[in-house]
Amino acid sequence: MNAPHVPFDPFAGQGPAGRTHPHLDELREQHPAFRSTVGHGFWVLTRYDDILAALQDPETFSSRAIAVIDPNPGYQWIPVMLDPPLHTTWRRLLRPFFTPTAAAVLRDRITRHCVALIDDLTPRNECDFVADFARLYPTTMFLELIGLPAERLLEFLAWEYAILHPPPSGAGRGEAMAALTACFTELIEDRRARPQEDLISAATSFAVDGRPVTDDELLQLCILLFLAGLDTVTAQLSYVFWHLARHDADRARITGDPDDIPDAIEELLRVYSIVLPARKLTRDVVLHGCPMKAGDMVMLPLAMATRDPRAVPAASAVELDRPPTRHLAFGAGPHRCLGAHLARLELQIALREWHARIPDYRITPGAQPREHASLVLGLDTLPLSW
Repeated sequence: MNAPHVPFDPFAGQGPAGRTHPHLDELREQHPAFRSTVGHGFWVLTRYDDILAALQDPETFSSRAIAVIDPNPGYQWIPVMLDPPLHTTWRRLLRPFFTPTAAAVLRDRITRHCVALIDDLTPRNECDFVADFARLYPTTMFLELIGLPAERLLEFLAWEYAILHPPPSGAGRGEAMAALTACFTELIEDRRARPQEDLISAATSFAVDGRPVTDDELLQLCILLFLAGLDTVTAQLSYVFWHLARHDADRARITGDPDDIPDAIEELLRVYSIVLPARKLTRDVVLHGCPMKAGDMVMLPLAMATRDPRAVPAASAVELDRPPTRHLAFGAGPHRCLGAHLARLELQIALREWHARIPDYRITPGAQPREHASLVLGLDTLPLSW
């Protein structure tokens, strides 16, 4: 079998904002599946039905490795790198902290924090949306949720960026992970001795299959929560506001009727999905003529699925009047994003409060917003003026 081989590099570095999603569209229309020749090589599934099926089949597509650049990790972030049934156990323990009710309890605090950031920006008449809002807004609340000091936010953001968005050489990733590990080791020790009102304190009392949770398990849980919580909402906000700054009618729509914001967010999540997860094959499979072997890595770019015209008509276009779709922006199957309810709430609050105060804005004339392509897509800069 002659499988297509493509020099697809999801870690190609910075480029103009809006470059990556159309590139993924082109690859999907050219190949239902292909092998990337970058690095050690990996497979890519590109169509909605195949990506959905893979996400729902953990027996074949294992989560014990979730990044194509790291097929043999010496770590096991909990619960995202666990397969059922152990994943099911951990998911059950964590679910109460991420229900719609749990998210709603945080609404007032999230809103106050959001309003304070916007009120500080409003008289400036310009900002870099990523640096001045998107990176600060969701992360401060998340640090409070898991029990990390908000005054170290910039330090934590630097670690997160080095780990999730390393250069091809990987420079700085090891140092950042070592610093993060040391930080969480100290936090776990402190919370075991002096529990507080945060998720990590609660997790110290977890029982897994009838035994107490270990410090190493808590460490892997902390690292996962940190990396997922500090990057994803920030990245999603960057694409949402990049779109709205360039589409006056869509911006006027949600400004004029804030009740449309929840539905608008679902459409923007679909069109600008950000995560490029991967799975490790447990057995040989052949898909679309591609002979995939046990142990091979398979990337499942969510944006390729959510923008697939076979699943949604005119899928690459934002249509705020579109009927609800079953998008995969939060994944699917047993690993569907545990924090989806909190993420939706944070996005809704951000759009409502921003457009109540700064309804008319644009990309600063002459500015060139930049994005990165990595495990999570996102903008690095978004200069806005109003």
